Amino acid sequence: MRDPFILAGNEVRAGSRQLINLPMPDLSSQTSIHMPVHVLHGKSDGPVLFVSAAIHGDELNGIEIIRQVLASRTMTRIKGTLIAVPVVNAYGLIQVSRYLPDRRDLNRVFPGSDNGSLAARLAKLFMQEIVSVSTHGIDLHTGSGHRTNLPQIRADLDDPETQRLARRFGVPVILNSSVRDGSLRGSASEMGIPILLYEAGEALRYNDMAIRAGVTGILNVMRALDMLPASRAARSREKDPFVARSSRWLRAPESGMFRADVGLGAQVSRGDIVGHIASASDGVRHEIRSQHDGVIIGRMELPVVHEGDAVLHLARFRDDIDEVGSHVESFQLDHENEEQRDA
Repeated sequence: MRDPFILAGNEVRAGSRQLINLPMPDLSSQTSIHMPVHVLHGKSDGPVLFVSAAIHGDELNGIEIIRQVLASRTMTRIKGTLIAVPVVNAYGLIQVSRYLPDRRDLNRVFPGSDNGSLAARLAKLFMQEIVSVSTHGIDLHTGSGHRTNLPQIRADLDDPETQRLARRFGVPVILNSSVRDGSLRGSASEMGIPILLYEAGEALRYNDMAIRAGVTGILNVMRALDMLPASRAARSREKDPFVARSSRWLRAPESGMFRADVGLGAQVSRGDIVGHIASASDGVRHEIRSQHDGVIIGRMELPVVHEGDAVLHLARFRDDIDEVGSHVESFQLDHENEEQRDA
């Protein structure tokens, strides 16, 4: 029998699963608060994959993604070990806020420290108890600031293993993204741990397509790591994603009321009108034109904007743009059809 898995002093026997509550600093009311960690320890050896969500407390899709992954019947056949953390930033979740009570962004203070701010201490706890015992990682996010994202993977594709897993995740677009100082992805990468960042949907809102794609993607990665049995049906549906060579935000030319003329996944050409800014006082409209060929992967959902605000996120590709657009459309239709079958 395989040895037990040790996490924060807790033993999880092979072939079992356990919920471990990691103590975090108390709330100001001295109410105790914990980070819930689900450990599924397979009977056979294999990788140790962590999946984390709600590093930003207002990003909720990942919480539901992890719930559905844990509820999947195929988890009874797991090899290796899955560490699932549905809520990293419980403080932010309680306050329905992206940030911690000290107004810091948790994803800017990794790897943290034992003697720093509340955010730094929480980051150090996660690195010490979760990341340090893992071989791979997936971090789940949504758009922020009233922006919604097309399902996409952001990863350092210069690392062969990270690129392999990014392609197997199963979303149509991958952004070759360098790591940011202070991020979980950056700190994990420095430890030699391949990590994917999944972006999809909008803060404070569930998005069924984003959730379905996230669940499928995690299972695909686990199959790629031989943590789950291969699935012929899953492999038959997989299509090679397109890697964006760059991306940029189109910005509001004036302050006013924003209305997008294109949806997520829309294929646009240079010079196309992609939205308008209307004056709230006299109704005069200003066009927003795309400066490049590409696909819309992010969009502002709040109509009220100021001059210079980022309103549409455009990914650019070396591939045939028509082929990219067709692939994204097929991906969206596939997941919409899944919703209809379950209705």
